[in-house]
Amino acid sequence: MIKIFNENIKKQKNFWNGCVFHPTDAIEDPWGKRILDQIAKDKSCRYVRIYTMFEDIVYYDGNDALQFDFRVSDLRMDYLVEQGFDLLLAYGGIPDCIARSCNSKSSAAKGKTRYKGKMWNTSPPKTPAVWEEVCYQYTKHIVERYGIERVSKWYVHCLNEADTELFFLGELDWFAIEERINEYYALYKAFVSGVRRVTKEIPLGGPALAYREDFLEGFLNRVKADGTELDFISLHFYGAEPNELNEKTVSLSPENILEKLRSRLAVIKKCAFADKSIIIDEWGACSHGFFNREECPLLLFRETEINSAYFVRLIYDFIHSGIPIEQLMICLSGQHEMTEDFTGFRNFFTLNFIQKPIYNAYVLASKLGEELLKYSCQNENVSVIPTRTEKGYAVLLTYAAQDFLQEIESVEERLVFEKDMQDKTVTVWCIDKTHTNPYRLHQRMGWDVLTHEQIAILREEGKLKPIRIEKGLKSVDLTLTAGATFLITVE
Repeated sequence: MIKIFNENIKKQKNFWNGCVFHPTDAIEDPWGKRILDQIAKDKSCRYVRIYTMFEDIVYYDGNDALQFDFRVSDLRMDYLVEQGFDLLLAYGGIPDCIARSCNSKSSAAKGKTRYKGKMWNTSPPKTPAVWEEVCYQYTKHIVERYGIERVSKWYVHCLNEADTELFFLGELDWFAIEERINEYYALYKAFVSGVRRVTKEIPLGGPALAYREDFLEGFLNRVKADGTELDFISLHFYGAEPNELNEKTVSLSPENILEKLRSRLAVIKKCAFADKSIIIDEWGACSHGFFNREECPLLLFRETEINSAYFVRLIYDFIHSGIPIEQLMICLSGQHEMTEDFTGFRNFFTLNFIQKPIYNAYVLASKLGEELLKYSCQNENVSVIPTRTEKGYAVLLTYAAQDFLQEIESVEERLVFEKDMQDKTVTVWCIDKTHTNPYRLHQRMGWDVLTHEQIAILREEGKLKPIRIEKGLKSVDLTLTAGATFLITVE
């Protein structure tokens, strides 16, 4: 039995409904707008992280004077603001015209280039001063265009994953860590100066770390030594690597993310930054969002109830770990790489705009309240997030083994509220193998090349709708299968 008590444990701000929209320049395209329109309509993500893509903005005129053309950037930003999103802006995209070199380019994608044939220039700018000017002019522009009241709710950080050659110093030897830290820190200082020349009200941080703790420690030590401002520390976490899943050396478990976070936090504490906010501005159950079943057949879990259950367990684990997280943002990479509907890319919607279970889990999680309630449950495979809302209660729960790829036996559980439900309406949503699961339906039907009619059926299957709405229930009986997620609301 799962019993929900009418007793508040603590106030719990929603930190989990955020995403990285990738590629950023899809915002100006119909397919990108279609995705963001749905996200905005469902209010499934409040914060969206994008790249500033300075390569689309900065140029030199005929007199070798630095110039700025914000028109394309404004199209993207205006759209996001009109849709009501708050933003995390990764200041980056080194323009060739200000780069020290153009000899090192990276796609960081499945294909040979980024979206629309672009590449990342991994070279630093020629001087920190030119980088400061770019950061200053961009910050000045967004404050003037959108107003400080709005922009002060956003976050900005310097570059993306500067500890890896995919995004920064691609020609630098892997072991030249001190040089990498020094190069990044020089840009970080210039970034801080550029932003702060405009306003002190926008939270700023870095380093959007991929995984190198030696880089994190070196960066924080330089920040501390100079007294450079750092409002938050941005980190990226993935629970597994595709090769680890192929070789079965690592389980698919949210605990992997928590373990990595604890290790990073030890470094942060050692460097005397334990009081800083932590933003996880990229996460995924597995890295390499631009990989799919071609590189790792097990990545098909991204199409199923396994991924949605993983997300809910991750929220639960963060809440109960006591580790304060400011934002948690799933990375929606691989969206532009799709040629079929169900192949294991890391995104919310398939090629034909069929909602995946992971997206619907985001919608369900957005309905949780901010008052966390006491509960009891004897089943160690059941994770329960009970909350009080303005209208009543919202309880999100999932059922899975520690390794989310492991099948476990179905169980029957009864959810009981301490408070009398006689005059209340109880609504139950479910994501499992047979509910709100287009991929599993596609499997059962044995469809190959999808017809328009079959796509319509799968789109309908992907739409989130209650499986029960009843009034006056004393309890709610649930059949929990491996990877099942339920939301129960009482209003």
